[in-house]
Amino acid sequence: MKVAVLDINGKDTGRKVELSTQVFGIEPNDHAIYLDVKQYLANQRQGTHKSKERSEITGSTRKIKKQKGTGTARAGSIKSPVFRGGGRIFGPRPRNYSFKLNKNLKRLARKSALSIQAKDNNLVVIEDFNFESPSTKNFVNVLKALQLDAKKSLFVLSDTNDNVYLSSRNLKTSKVVNNSGLSTYAILNANKVIVSESSLEGIQNNLSK
Repeated sequence: MKVAVLDINGKDTGRKVELSTQVFGIEPNDHAIYLDVKQYLANQRQGTHKSKERSEITGSTRKIKKQKGTGTARAGSIKSPVFRGGGRIFGPRPRNYSFKLNKNLKRLARKSALSIQAKDNNLVVIEDFNFESPSTKNFVNVLKALQLDAKKSLFVLSDTNDNVYLSSRNLKTSKVVNNSGLSTYAILNANKVIVSESSLEGIQNNLSK
């Protein structure tokens, strides 16, 4: 599978790169994608939710009315969950939502996501680029040249590039990662995946193991 290499102005450089069919051309595994995305979203949850239960409520411990003769149900504490301001029954407690997945399954999920984007012509390869200093304006110009200013985009670089990353950080619709930080969720959440030419080898080496 050959793809044309574009420059940051959106013009064809005249060069083409070969995409590995083992990474960008497999039959997508929907269940692997589901599990990997589920794990990613679960890992984003803080799990710090908490409500006070009956034993944690501050309040009087006196019996609020006599046991018999009132014509209503007996009640022994104002902290009872049946009263306003009482404790909550089976309320949320702090917990860890994360869970583990097999490395091979996660690798399969990423390959499946990349294959879906490649099949739908949502994968773009551009030549390596850099900015002299962080500049959101320069990054927006790149997006406009690639006709991505109105779309969600994911830029995949070979190494961490602070100037490019900081230039994109204020833009909600764009995300910049290096090839080792690629996730299934990020791939599928983007309308276009823009891969730098030098990062292709790293992606293919990481996912073809």
